[in-house]
Amino acid sequence: MPYEWIPAPADRQRLHLWPHRSLTQRGFVWFVGGTAALITVPLVGVLGSPVVWALLPFLLGTIWAIWFALRKNGRDRDIVEDLTLSPDHVTLTRHGPKGERQDWEANPYWLRVTLHPTGGPVPNYLTLKGEGREVELGAFLSEEERIALSRDLSERLAALR
Repeated sequence: MPYEWIPAPADRQRLHLWPHRSLTQRGFVWFVGGTAALITVPLVGVLGSPVVWALLPFLLGTIWAIWFALRKNGRDRDIVEDLTLSPDHVTLTRHGPKGERQDWEANPYWLRVTLHPTGGPVPNYLTLKGEGREVELGAFLSEEERIALSRDLSERLAALR
């Protein structure tokens, strides 16, 4: 699962969440390079004719579009959420894809973990509510992972109180 409980001092617990990362940097290079090689195969038959110049901009545009889309996807995978639980304080820090940081704090006694089966942007939408504000947790997780995280987090909060 793309989340883990990181060992912390006895009175604190720390949850680290991140999106799935299926394409490594090496995989990115191989995919774009292989795509570029396969796209240039049709050019071999028309080398030396003016048709090459008609096809070349479209082939280069295709390679650029693939590179751009994969890079954007890679930046979106840079999202990281850190949830710290302690007996007197809960903190959620989200590091976004463009480097922006969002913080949220609440008292664990009043904190509610809610799994919305319907009505959210996705099935089994997971939220934390406290201090008059409700925040989403693990939007990038799969439905099963959000359900498991909800149970795990509820158990840890109950033990913390």
